Amino acid sequence: MLRTATDGDVDLIRSLRNQQPNRDVSVNSHEITPDEHAGWWAKASVDPSKRILIYERDGVVAGVVTFFDLALDGEPKTGEWGFYLDAEGLAERGETLPAWIAVMKEATSYAFDELGLDDLYGEVLEHNTVVRQMNRRFRFTEGEPQTRTADGREITVLPIHLNKSNRRQPKGN
Repeated sequence: MLRTATDGDVDLIRSLRNQQPNRDVSVNSHEITPDEHAGWWAKASVDPSKRILIYERDGVVAGVVTFFDLALDGEPKTGEWGFYLDAEGLAERGETLPAWIAVMKEATSYAFDELGLDDLYGEVLEHNTVVRQMNRRFRFTEGEPQTRTADGREITVLPIHLNKSNRRQPKGN
């Protein structure tokens, strides 16, 4: 289940984002400080072009989904997204893969059915082959690799895209 993040979720969001497995596959890999996170939340939580959602699995917080750069007034309606899971907690419970599949289903449904997007964009690090495979399973296409420097390291980032007409349809549709 996805729900809107609240002020009460702020510390948990930072804690999940700072888990080493999540930092290893993020463009910005440094540990987020409390002050940095508070500044981000103060802006993001009131920005109409963003949605910060909490992913819950069986009533337990299991991840965070963010939508940003939402352009909902024009045609086509577009946005970008990203997510990270409670890598440590899900691994401990043996629920990583089912949670991952579920959050991708719920997030793409939210993007196209709730937000009404026509096109969903994001990015993935080139070395993150497992996520790239899952993205392909969900019919995202990859663009041309881009080399960047972030947090003192050189990384290769692949833009991804999914058009609503190409998405995997939820069962029953």
